[in-house]
Amino acid sequence: MYDLLNGLSVIEASSFVASPTAGLYCAQMGAEVVRVDQIGGGPDFRRWPVTQANDSLYWENLNRAKKSVALDLGRAEGRELLQGLIRATGQFVTNFPVNGFLSHDILARDRPDLVTVRVMGWADGSPALDYTVNNSVGYPMLTGAGPDPVNHVLPAWDLLTGAYAAFALLAAIQRRGATGEGGEVRVPLSDVAIGTVANLGGVAEVLYAGTDRPRLGNAVYGLFGRDFVTRDGHRTMIVVVTPRQWANLVVALGLGEAIAAVEAALGLSFASDDGLRFDHRDTLYPIFEAAIVGRDHADLAAAFDAGGIVHSPYRTMHEAVQDPALVAGNPIFGTAQNPSGFAYPAAGSFATLPQRDRQPPRPAPRNGQHSEEILSERLSLSSGEIARLIDAGIVGADRHPET
Repeated sequence: MYDLLNGLSVIEASSFVASPTAGLYCAQMGAEVVRVDQIGGGPDFRRWPVTQANDSLYWENLNRAKKSVALDLGRAEGRELLQGLIRATGQFVTNFPVNGFLSHDILARDRPDLVTVRVMGWADGSPALDYTVNNSVGYPMLTGAGPDPVNHVLPAWDLLTGAYAAFALLAAIQRRGATGEGGEVRVPLSDVAIGTVANLGGVAEVLYAGTDRPRLGNAVYGLFGRDFVTRDGHRTMIVVVTPRQWANLVVALGLGEAIAAVEAALGLSFASDDGLRFDHRDTLYPIFEAAIVGRDHADLAAAFDAGGIVHSPYRTMHEAVQDPALVAGNPIFGTAQNPSGFAYPAAGSFATLPQRDRQPPRPAPRNGQHSEEILSERLSLSSGEIARLIDAGIVGADRHPET
């Protein structure tokens, strides 16, 4: 946690991954992010993974450091309260539909400088999820060895969209500071996905080649990179991105003469050309397989580290979280009291600011934990009026002591 965004308040009405991620990143940099949900929780409130008590560890971590207001959004008075909070605050992040009671045009009638960032599926308003957008841009047909498509388990487009939405929010606020102009920024998953494909050269590549690139399994396109198995059964990934790494890899494995013989037979040099090493991978891989399978992993790792060669063994996520460098000894993690009651390392900001003290991660709120505080501060509602709204079931409030 850092204080770079102290003084910035954001209302968030969202669910699932992309939109909550935008709010999370702002909160981790010090913004006050108020998530507004239906009383009892929105559609992602119990999303797996869950504890035996059915508390969502997913929700608990995507909503760290935020405040929570619970409203009955099925009733007009609850919707009007949310609209009032958005107008009073001036910054709004959501993945609610373009039209309806949270449309920017409706919200901006009484707050023309309102900044709204809206995460969407498709740009035309059609629904989409990470796992369907990924299919649409073609990556499952490039993943694995084929012939069937292979979906990856990481919701990459959700996460990229959330980060881009947080960036877009700050960009729009910057413009408002210079011009006084508010406005809505729409960030569709589909545009983030196909735009990223284009940024990586993928659109140009397939139009230039007239076809898709080959499916490579665990090999890295355009480089010498693949998984290999050591004598003691460790599968490790090795990737070469510089001439020095290539030279050091050849030396570490004692393959100087073998590689020189291949170069002489082919009339070329692998020393400084990534493309040549990739083009002739089917010739090179067996040579490296034979050298690596004759060495134990610890021995190879020491030699690779000494040579600045990029490598990593494959391991399970359970093994990864036991790694002190990743978790226990990593300063992005700290302890926090969690609504689920389960104690585990909590992640804060991924960025490190050496010149500033890092504050410990803050917990996620309970549903409605801050309803009374926020309604009083933002809408100047009296305690009696808030009590009436709670009694009427329009406002939900969790009155447990602060976590």
